[in-house]
Amino acid sequence: MIFRALVAAAALAVTLPAMADEVSVKMLNSGPGGMMVFDPAFVRLKPGDSIKFVPTDKGHNVETIKGMAPEGAEYVKSAVGQEAVVKFDKEGVYGFKCSPHYMMGMVALVVVGDKRDNLEAAKSVQHNKLTQKRMEPLLAQVQ
Repeated sequence: MIFRALVAAAALAVTLPAMADEVSVKMLNSGPGGMMVFDPAFVRLKPGDSIKFVPTDKGHNVETIKGMAPEGAEYVKSAVGQEAVVKFDKEGVYGFKCSPHYMMGMVALVVVGDKRDNLEAAKSVQHNKLTQKRMEPLLAQVQ
């Protein structure tokens, strides 16, 4: 009887789909890396994983940086002050900004899976001096 239960449990475990992970990213007025930051600012995911962008402090949103997403990826733009859950199905490099604080360097980088087909395009996106200073070390983490 115990043997049958173990076999049934093993069969069920084999047929269940893998659960995707969800990572929380805080949007902060002050945190690691200075003022107006995403925490963490660099995230690695598997295809199918999600990020919950949480406006921990008021006045933040999340938006895709034009030119910093894989071809065919969904464009993201949340309302200011609202949580946003973004699911990542396409592999590649994604850049995000807080629209109200982009000029202050509030950016994040997400790498999904193993493909980096859009890395050079992401690196070529022009930012202001402060934003570029914050984006460069994030891009350097992409392998």
